Amino acid sequence: MPIYKMKGSKNGKQKYRVRINYTDTSGRQHQIDRVVYGSTEAKTLEAQLQKEYSSGSQVNIGNRMTVKSLYDEYMAVKKNDVRITSYDKTRRNLERYVIPYLGNIRLDRLSAPTLQTWKQTIANQGLSSTTQRNQYGELRALLNYAVKMEYIARNPLITVGNFKDKNFTPPKDKINYYTPEEFLQYINEARNIAEQKNTLTDWGYYVFFSIAYYTGMRKGEINALKWSDIDGNMINVRRSVSQKIKGVEIIESPPKNKTSYRTIQIPAPLKEILDEHHDRYRAATKFEYSDNLRVCGGTRCLGDTALDNKNKEFAKKAGLPHIRIHDFRHSHASLLANEGINIQEIARRLGHSKIEQTWNTYSHLYPREEERAIKILDGIKQEKRVKNV
Repeated sequence: MPIYKMKGSKNGKQKYRVRINYTDTSGRQHQIDRVVYGSTEAKTLEAQLQKEYSSGSQVNIGNRMTVKSLYDEYMAVKKNDVRITSYDKTRRNLERYVIPYLGNIRLDRLSAPTLQTWKQTIANQGLSSTTQRNQYGELRALLNYAVKMEYIARNPLITVGNFKDKNFTPPKDKINYYTPEEFLQYINEARNIAEQKNTLTDWGYYVFFSIAYYTGMRKGEINALKWSDIDGNMINVRRSVSQKIKGVEIIESPPKNKTSYRTIQIPAPLKEILDEHHDRYRAATKFEYSDNLRVCGGTRCLGDTALDNKNKEFAKKAGLPHIRIHDFRHSHASLLANEGINIQEIARRLGHSKIEQTWNTYSHLYPREEERAIKILDGIKQEKRVKNV
């Protein structure tokens, strides 16, 4: 029944993992892991767990484990299995919408009526249907883990069912994007402002939105882009950054999924922009040039808030409606779709894990294909028959 020293500390106390093994009355083997801070606290916890779970007297871990204890174990496992951005999203959802209401309840007392009450509490908070259903999904995954570990026999949340969307509206076909003409208006204003201020940061905003439109890369992928990722006329997407992790300024991680690792050919207009910007970096006295500098931020990333503000400023100067930064990704895909580019190539450039995702978003942007289909069908004519009088 060992105590392991771990990396990290809190309030000056060392972090420890306490682990014990025990056999329940049905003969099943179990392992209990707990994290605690302080040597004395670790020894006290070990003695407590040993007393509670020794001699096979414990009928089942689920009879004593609370939802909060399950959450702690679940998150410790999840931290090694998913990207830190996904981990942080789960942490925020469970800590905000689950633990405050269910955290002190033991798993064996987590009944359908209790979970129905939780659902009603969440429903009364005025959240969107999507947010409600996301919270259901997070709690279901947590309890599915309890089933997997044999802490409970079944997931009682499945009996209760998911939130219903009472205000269902058909999905919108329209997505926001800039046409090539609109984008040129927008990016010319961005360039004008960069020329006036003539700082690497202001040129960085201009280059950022140029990359977004010409490649369809995600915001985090562009912010993570280094000069070492550009090889001739190819961009190698190998990393992403997030600036929304609690207590951390930025986190660099692998791209969103396996297919997000991709190589994108650079179109001629963007190649010219990047070459010009590369020359600025080499001439800069602000820092010594290195291929490890970020293309749009130098030694650090462009801030999310600053990017949002610049996006609004450029749109206003150009006399255009404001679209989100993510909509530049839509603009890239929409341009290619309207020109009849194969949907599979669009999915590859965007780094989508499933082509269905690309098709569901952009299929309505294939008007020429629809016209061609109708033309083919119009050509199938039946012979006219003369009626016998």
